[in-house]
Amino acid sequence: MMKTVIIFASSHGTTARAAKMLGEKLGGYVTIVDLKKTNLPEIKDYETVILGGSIHAGMMQRKVTKFIKLNEKELMTKKVGLFLCCMHEGDEANAQFELAYPEELRNHSIANGLFGGEFMFAKMNFIEKAIIKKVKGVTEDVSKLDENAINEFSTKFSASVV
Repeated sequence: MMKTVIIFASSHGTTARAAKMLGEKLGGYVTIVDLKKTNLPEIKDYETVILGGSIHAGMMQRKVTKFIKLNEKELMTKKVGLFLCCMHEGDEANAQFELAYPEELRNHSIANGLFGGEFMFAKMNFIEKAIIKKVKGVTEDVSKLDENAINEFSTKFSASVV
């Protein structure tokens, strides 16, 4: 049985929900690791690695980018999937994805996914709320988490690791 680890960082819970949904769809032996709650995992014990993060103020969480830098060589020996949670769609979302993950890793990846995003005002601090109100004109919770994109990613990833 293939051992998969889903490694992510989640600021307000959206990426955590996406990782959990993905883990349930993949089935088999799946470990889910939130870098904000756990020490850096050893990926040598896994055949497949899925990395996920979200965009805040135009950047992915530092914990994910740091993890990638620390494990760059090892990641290139694994079957890797990459996903991103963000509120942009189309070309803007693709541009954020390209900024979030190094080109070499994107090219090595067997599945990439844009899973949509959410604005969760109850979980934001004052500054985050002010920025979202000013930039997006949004003042209440918005969910654009894309379950179809998670399903498509799961299907493509699973087909590539058989």
